[in-house]
Amino acid sequence: MALATYSDLKTSIANYLARSDLTTQIPDFITLAENRLRRELRTRKMLKLVSATMTANDNTLSLPADFLALRDVHLATTPARPLNFQTPSIFFRNARVTDTGVPVDYTILDAEFQFAPIPDTNYATRMLYYAAPTYLSDANTTNVFISNYPDALLYAALGEAEPYLMNDERLGTWAALYQRAIDSITTSDDQDEYSAVPLTMTLARR
Repeated sequence: MALATYSDLKTSIANYLARSDLTTQIPDFITLAENRLRRELRTRKMLKLVSATMTANDNTLSLPADFLALRDVHLATTPARPLNFQTPSIFFRNARVTDTGVPVDYTILDAEFQFAPIPDTNYATRMLYYAAPTYLSDANTTNVFISNYPDALLYAALGEAEPYLMNDERLGTWAALYQRAIDSITTSDDQDEYSAVPLTMTLARR
């Protein structure tokens, strides 16, 4: 059968498990599977580009609610000014955290960016990041995972089901199929992203 919607996925899980009495539990298996994919999968299909504004004299900016991981952030000036990431310890030791001016460096603490120097005026920024898809539900029947990676989602959900069913001998099967799907997705995504880009060598400079 097709595996394109939340309803399809629930039906497939019940069929694979040969169980018709898990109506209440299967949505939990799917949510746990989505949590796993949120942690382990990073593909172009999950990228989102958004704009935000730094406020003068405020060195923080909230991360988007669906933020998973950052790909790029820069000031939307002409030309664009890239911002340099620093780990929190280096940021607070080396960055000009008490100076005011055009932001150059940033770090991420909890659910917000911190910039240095402190913005001396408002600055438009653009952020490219991996976004967490909205969870599947009866009200939200599709998302990036089921539309593009239904096999990984199915195998992850089946892997979550077996401990509940005390059927541990099947865990290895679903784990192997899930890992095969993830490896295939990652390889395909890398090939698609760089297939038209000629390989070049860049020499490091001191």
